Amino acid sequence: MPHRSKHKHGRSGSTRPVSKVTPSWVSYTQEEVEQLVIELAKRGFSPSMIGIILRDQYGIPLVKPILGKNITEVLQEHGLAPQIPEDLMNLIRRAVKIRKHLEEHPKDLSARRGFKPC
Repeated sequence: MPHRSKHKHGRSGSTRPVSKVTPSWVSYTQEEVEQLVIELAKRGFSPSMIGIILRDQYGIPLVKPILGKNITEVLQEHGLAPQIPEDLMNLIRRAVKIRKHLEEHPKDLSARRGFKPC
């Protein structure tokens, strides 16, 4: 019997909270959350890593309902935002990695499909 696709590949990971309201069990104030974001940014963490650390270690599901702005906006206010947006930087890194791979393996057609120069 042939394998039937379930379209489940790449679905792992946490889901965002349904409610946009700050949960009652979050005991941090706006000032404390903002200070945590600034402190983690000064330690060199990216905005997405800051969100993961706040979720896993501090029990803060989302920053936006607490502060009324997202992590990147907080970093911009304090001059700590990266010069190149994080998502664009990840795309650049991926393109460089695939280009390097294709130099060593020019016949890798599946890798060539993943890399489409502009």
